Amino acid sequence: MSHPQESPAILPRLRHETRPFHDAVEQNPFNLTLGAGTVTAADTAQFLARMYGFLQPYEAQLHAHAAAFGPAWQLDQRYRAPLILEDLARLGHPVPPPRCPALPPLSTRAQLLGAMYVFEGSTLGGQVIARQLDKAGIAAHAFFTGRAGRTGPLWKAFGEQLTEAAEAGHDDPAAIVASAVHTFQALAKWLNQP
Repeated sequence: MSHPQESPAILPRLRHETRPFHDAVEQNPFNLTLGAGTVTAADTAQFLARMYGFLQPYEAQLHAHAAAFGPAWQLDQRYRAPLILEDLARLGHPVPPPRCPALPPLSTRAQLLGAMYVFEGSTLGGQVIARQLDKAGIAAHAFFTGRAGRTGPLWKAFGEQLTEAAEAGHDDPAAIVASAVHTFQALAKWLNQP
């Protein structure tokens, strides 16, 4: 008797299928100067302004669709765009930063979950970046520090909720993965433009 092949669990599938697009985002000018140990406050401000231009409209869509998520998703603890404005003010950067005109589609819960995977995952790397900025003497890193000690537990809770949603059939895993890929692609294009 043959059994239908099950698709892999959502988190390993997301990691595998988005890897090249995640790697492309990591090649942005800010990360390259950070890795080279030559990052400046101006580099940091430019990156944060770009990130705000993408993150704020995404978070606005997430907020607009909050009714599609229950309290277990802890959305109120996941918004980080205001932290970027704090950092930009510390760095003397003019506000408001420009918004990204080419966001991926974010009108369904599956699309929002794909984008959320990208931005929730970025909180983990943000902890490392915050330490690197400290070493460089750049104290404006509220965005990167974000949730501090709650980062790991919030990531774990997100992963559990996402897994449950995908396995219960509430959200199409293929649509979630496609949205994560589109989010990484659009973010890379936005961060890497001159």
